[in-house]
Amino acid sequence: MNVQAMPMHRFIDHHGKLVKPLPDWADISILKGFYCDMVLTRTYDYKAVALQRTGKLGTYPSHLGSEAIGIAIGRALKPTDVFIPYYRDLPALWARGIGMEKNLQYWGGDERGSDFSPDDHHCRDLPFCVPIATQCTHAVGVAAALKIQGQHQAALVTCGDGATSKGDFLESLNCAGVWNVPLVFVINNNQWAISVPRSIQCGAEQLADKAKGAGINGITVDGNDIVAMFDAVLSSLDKARKGKGSTLIEAVSYRLSDHTTADDASRYRSDDELQQAWQFDPVSRLKQFLIEQGNWTEDDDEQWLLHCKGVVEQAIEKYQSLIQQAPESAFDYLYESLDPDLHKQRDLIINKAMRMQGDKNG
Repeated sequence: MNVQAMPMHRFIDHHGKLVKPLPDWADISILKGFYCDMVLTRTYDYKAVALQRTGKLGTYPSHLGSEAIGIAIGRALKPTDVFIPYYRDLPALWARGIGMEKNLQYWGGDERGSDFSPDDHHCRDLPFCVPIATQCTHAVGVAAALKIQGQHQAALVTCGDGATSKGDFLESLNCAGVWNVPLVFVINNNQWAISVPRSIQCGAEQLADKAKGAGINGITVDGNDIVAMFDAVLSSLDKARKGKGSTLIEAVSYRLSDHTTADDASRYRSDDELQQAWQFDPVSRLKQFLIEQGNWTEDDDEQWLLHCKGVVEQAIEKYQSLIQQAPESAFDYLYESLDPDLHKQRDLIINKAMRMQGDKNG
């Protein structure tokens, strides 16, 4: 089944052709910026996978194929809004002003990668959430707090299609509807929850249908069309800030990578399916549109790609120049205070690290 053939909110099709007039906000400078953002984050993604393969990064979840979703979210959110991400959200966080080196730190096992400086405007954004769907409960709490404080601000939370089968997601959706909180849910429906296809996860025709049971608005959007994504997120956030309740956005995309670098997707999905999905690639789609409109060239593309590689290399250099944290820092970031048993465990780790360092020097 070609999910892209389903009815959904869309402006530009996979051939780079307009299917309806662009919204008023969509001038060429904004669209060129979106394209540049997506190419930059894709360049980073390829490099991050290479770093993991060479032992310089831990297990890494590629965002290949979901760049339009992330950039649209990051650019639509205001600095005063709160973003509650899941683990495949580097593009959105980067668009929010969080450096790529932070992402490298996180996946490199350095807890400082989750530390967004309180001096930065995005300090209220939450760090990555790896457990499935638990970030949705956090998001409802954040949105409820914004409502109680009387601030005209919104929260936005992301998750994958697999998360929509979890109780945490459904309970959060229900609370968002009952409490009428300023929250936007964005589902990255990339068709695969690790090795489980969307077709056997849920009997609903569209995941956006789950909004009906919670009494909130739901919309299915072409997640490979950044114009449609930005338009949907922008309007949903505006509605939330005005006290008009929550929205569920189902962004239909496709995971063009393995689930993580610890996965081998060829074991459970066909190469034919993957090749078909590449035809709907969000980056190529916008590039084709810009070229046909006379606003981008292949020379522009080559020059921008060179720039992107330089930006990514700078982030890597910054990451690799950081002094490694001591092993016992895992305790320091996890617990506010340590009981006697945890103190003993922390001391054991310190002693083991010292012995290992001694063996290296010896």
